[in-house]
Amino acid sequence: MANDPELPISGSEPQETLVQMDVSKIRIDERRGEQVVVLKERGGARLLPIIIGISEVTAIKMKISGVQPPRPLTHDLLRGVITELGASLTRIIIAKLELNTFFATLVIQDREGRVFHVDARPSDSIALALRADAPIFVAEQVLNQVASSYGL
Repeated sequence: MANDPELPISGSEPQETLVQMDVSKIRIDERRGEQVVVLKERGGARLLPIIIGISEVTAIKMKISGVQPPRPLTHDLLRGVITELGASLTRIIIAKLELNTFFATLVIQDREGRVFHVDARPSDSIALALRADAPIFVAEQVLNQVASSYGL
């Protein structure tokens, strides 16, 4: 389901329409020295480019390529800690764009059903979501902001 208006961004914020996205590609902009992960709307055409750091792009590429490091990377470690504590990453939400910075939330549920919202960078959130097979959502408002910024 691409749009799920029932998913809250956090316990204290009003509910917004969320759009499910998938990692589409990773681009390296050699002119600007930036790595960009591109999310694509599931079942749609909208794209969301996010500039990320080299360690996060490496972690994402390794997971997509099926490369298993000999020892856990930071995102593998965090997934392991969440699992060992009897919880699961249910989804990530890229919830806000402010001053050209994206903000994300990890949504974690424990075995008692309690839900925790943890502030995180989108790059770390995406790397963790790929490891936990958790869906990636973006607030409709963020997609609209990006589209208007680029004249799309």
